[in-house]
Amino acid sequence: MKENFLWGGALAASQCEGAYNLDGKGLSVSDVMLAGSKTKKRKRTDGIVAGEYYPSHEAINFYHYYKDDLQYFKEMGFNCLRVSIAWSRIYPNGDELEPNEKGLQFYDQLFDEMLKLDIEPVVTLSHYEMPYYLSRQYNGFFDRRCVDYFERFAITCFKRYSAKVKYWLTFNEINGMITNPYTGGGVIAKIDNNYLQTVLTACHHMFLAGAKAVKACHEIIPSAQIGCMIAFLCGYSATCKPDDVMFNHNFMDVNMFFTDVQVRGRYSNKALTWMSRYGIELPVIDGDEKILEQGKVDYIGFSYYQSITMSSDILDNLGSGGNLFSGAKNSYIKVSEWGWPIDPKGLRVSLNYLYDRYQIPLFIVENGLGAVDEISDDHQIHDNYRIDYLTQHVREMKKAVDLDGVELLGYTWWSPIDIVSYSTGEMKKRYGFIYVDKDNDGNGTLKRYIKDSFYVYQEIISTNGECVDEKKRYTLNSQLKDVLEIKGLREIIKLVSEGKVTDLQLKLGGRLKINQLLDKFDVNDNNQRLIIDLLNRLEAK
Repeated sequence: MKENFLWGGALAASQCEGAYNLDGKGLSVSDVMLAGSKTKKRKRTDGIVAGEYYPSHEAINFYHYYKDDLQYFKEMGFNCLRVSIAWSRIYPNGDELEPNEKGLQFYDQLFDEMLKLDIEPVVTLSHYEMPYYLSRQYNGFFDRRCVDYFERFAITCFKRYSAKVKYWLTFNEINGMITNPYTGGGVIAKIDNNYLQTVLTACHHMFLAGAKAVKACHEIIPSAQIGCMIAFLCGYSATCKPDDVMFNHNFMDVNMFFTDVQVRGRYSNKALTWMSRYGIELPVIDGDEKILEQGKVDYIGFSYYQSITMSSDILDNLGSGGNLFSGAKNSYIKVSEWGWPIDPKGLRVSLNYLYDRYQIPLFIVENGLGAVDEISDDHQIHDNYRIDYLTQHVREMKKAVDLDGVELLGYTWWSPIDIVSYSTGEMKKRYGFIYVDKDNDGNGTLKRYIKDSFYVYQEIISTNGECVDEKKRYTLNSQLKDVLEIKGLREIIKLVSEGKVTDLQLKLGGRLKINQLLDKFDVNDNNQRLIIDLLNRLEAK
């Protein structure tokens, strides 16, 4: 891994900030989304309905807690953090001529705090946060006028934060428009014969808006890099049957439709042929081709959570895939509690696939595991399942870079702290290395507690990924646990000095916080030096 590799985490404003109506912020499309579950689809309401619970309204209150949370991220060793700018915090309705100064000031403060901690901002312009007014009044990006509104918003951000942000992304998971046009583009599309025409019209406008943003970014901040972002699904053919192979090939081409346009600056012949065959007419006017050509992205950002197995038998494809995507069952791959396939090797395949196809830098801007975490009475969370997921995926990522030559800018885990899950609106579906005391109904103190995985990611970052070698161990054996629980502080330090207990194991097993040390051991004057020695050793890491 290169020395300047970007390690960090990823957040979205609507899932973490809260403060949905403070300091002049307008409603976003996320602010009218109710909570759901892995078996219950989220619903949207017509405006805010009294008595309903909207998870985004408070979220985890990052708006007020961000300084504390950034300290946690710094402690993990982050040198970057992906965040998004809530469009409706800057332009409350979306079509105003002048921005909301208080909204701009919040992101000034956030970026300043990040830079003070040597954490590079990676900023998404639109992450499921389109102003609700634009959706209600214009049907979102179905209306071409929203291209200009987005361009105005993007230019405002580029000018304001030109000295603070070097890495930008246009739209989060833009390929999600095919199945969920409301969250990505504010488009309400009826499920009828005109559905694809409606959605692809909006997509064309989003391609134009993104391209205009890319061009503006290059002009305003020549040293910056701006990318597109997709949800990447690593597709496998269910069998060697040629029909299955062709079905998966076509599935992957549909998946790549969105990157083809944004990376190459034009529609592929296959895409144009496919749309013509289905009677879809894009609203192309004079000058559109030039806009796309001049707005090619610098890198590809993508999320990777799972692979998907495709069969030419449509009924087979209903067998697996969780609450977002469905595919055929794959007996070689385990699934998460929400039914998402867990496939670390698929990440290496994905990196090679994308790099071979486009030959521009890549950036893994989302990768993570949603799971139910159990917290003990003394606020410990032993999430070995997340540790396994993390280390296995980083290991395969490292192989893609070191062995396959993939050009990769960085890796940001989704999400470094528990936030509202967008797919289900739950807090129960936790991704973070930091636990947030809040439940699915909005109850809780919002206090933060460190999970075991926190220390593993800290070690991964501090070694630039070297510690994920397959020979390394991240779980404590029973003998080591006994040593940490029974023996005194002097004995623990002796073991550390002899190299018999690694710092990582010590952190995982001992939960070495000073207040816990004082509670656990009889600290007298003779032990003071030992405590200082131990803390110095840990801080040196």
